Amino acid sequence: MTSGPLKPLAGPARRTVVTAAGAAGLAVALTACGSSDDDSSAATGSNDNGTTGSTGSTGTSESPAATGGAAGGTALTTTADIPEGGGKVFASEKVVVTQPTAGTFKAFSAVCTHQGCAVKSVADGVINCPCHQSNFSIEDGSVKSGPAQKPLPSVNIAVSGTDITLA
Repeated sequence: MTSGPLKPLAGPARRTVVTAAGAAGLAVALTACGSSDDDSSAATGSNDNGTTGSTGSTGTSESPAATGGAAGGTALTTTADIPEGGGKVFASEKVVVTQPTAGTFKAFSAVCTHQGCAVKSVADGVINCPCHQSNFSIEDGSVKSGPAQKPLPSVNIAVSGTDITLA
């Protein structure tokens, strides 16, 4: 019995498989390293800032969870712990609370709008992100220096006496 030459099974060429695997890996890497500078205001429910309460605290009507913050009613700190012209980052709640002027308290998401790093400090009137050195205003969360392109979203807080809580 004689047998004829063996024929390879039909399928993708090795080059095609290697190229497809490389392209898939590149797509994953670019997605992970991509900037989040696209318009995501619909996803976060951004609105204009409004004033709540009679203590000068400000925020928005959106939920803190939508902006990366903790659930409402969570006790954060006291007014004495937030320096005038500065602020404090609450990493576990993903919130930064500031006091731009005496008696006015504001809160923002502590998640940088550039690539999602956590902001780490408040100094010299700005909220600082250590990942790529973006800086945000303690007054309104606007970008003071990039690479971030979008402001930090506001978070509702309530000031009752000397207590500051998430609203």
